[in-house]
Amino acid sequence: MLEELNQGPHRRFNPLTGEWVLVSPHRTQRPWQGKQEEFAGSGRPAYDESCYLCPGNKRSGGQQNPDYTQTLVFTNDFSALLTDTPVLAMDTDPLFQAVSERGVCKVICFSPRHDLSIPNMSLDDVTRVVEVWKNEYEAFQANPDIAYAQIFENKGAIMGCSNPHPHCQIWSSSNIPPIVELEQDKQRKYLQEQGSPMLLDYLDRELKQKTRVVYENEQFVVVVPFWAIWPFEALILPRRHIPSIDSFTDAETRGFADAYRSLTQAYDGVFDCEFPYTAGIHQAPTTTDNHDHWQLHMHFYPPLLRSATVKKFMVGYEMLAAPQRDIAAESAAETLRQALKPAEQE
Repeated sequence: MLEELNQGPHRRFNPLTGEWVLVSPHRTQRPWQGKQEEFAGSGRPAYDESCYLCPGNKRSGGQQNPDYTQTLVFTNDFSALLTDTPVLAMDTDPLFQAVSERGVCKVICFSPRHDLSIPNMSLDDVTRVVEVWKNEYEAFQANPDIAYAQIFENKGAIMGCSNPHPHCQIWSSSNIPPIVELEQDKQRKYLQEQGSPMLLDYLDRELKQKTRVVYENEQFVVVVPFWAIWPFEALILPRRHIPSIDSFTDAETRGFADAYRSLTQAYDGVFDCEFPYTAGIHQAPTTTDNHDHWQLHMHFYPPLLRSATVKKFMVGYEMLAAPQRDIAAESAAETLRQALKPAEQE
């Protein structure tokens, strides 16, 4: 059936959001067409005296970084959410509603090295990053004012990254963000109707078909989701039921780091460049409610389409009607598998 579908336009359903994506594989029978422009690379030094995230340097907010030798965590000097925001609500008119929001925003520098991003770091160092995520999530669990902790990474200037020193962020909030709430509702409904976690069932199907699997280890699997919107969109999924990162064993912490590192190595190999993306973990809220319906997963949304300088935009039909893609998820997965092979041999 899939082979027949990929001969012409069709829609694919995203069970996590309830949305549909238009797929038009007949528009390009290969993963991409056209030339690949030369890419000069980052050329970043190991230490940059002007960088406000490098060890020992003064940050833009005036604080000074310690001479850190491994992953560094600090509260964002210009946080989008604050702990002391006054409680306010505007709700007398249904057309004009607003409510105050509290939270804590953290910055996590992956490494003291200005020139090392996740695909170039050692597995031990990436494992340390995941351990920090786990520790931070557990700290937010202990904070009754926090309902959700969003771990995310913006890589590359075209993704709005304000500093090239490799880092990620955690924005925690007193309410569950709407996209997360949508995924939560869909997963809860699926568990009620099917009796098992949605993404665990989904991974079982993907492992049987293998067409969209990019990489796997004993604990995690990387797939291009069937309903992907971005050209080389990907998901990291655990093999067992894991609602949130605090449930990781030591082996799973390292396995997650390996999957994260391997996928980003594949990305860099597709167009031989530092591949930009936005990535983030969706997982159970930090509240004490029952979260059995949740299955942790990490989204990757990279914008590059045909080369290191040609990117996909959401324009026209996509902004006014529905998301659309030309490269079928199966073709994108094959491209990523081929790009990963040299990295696996290192």
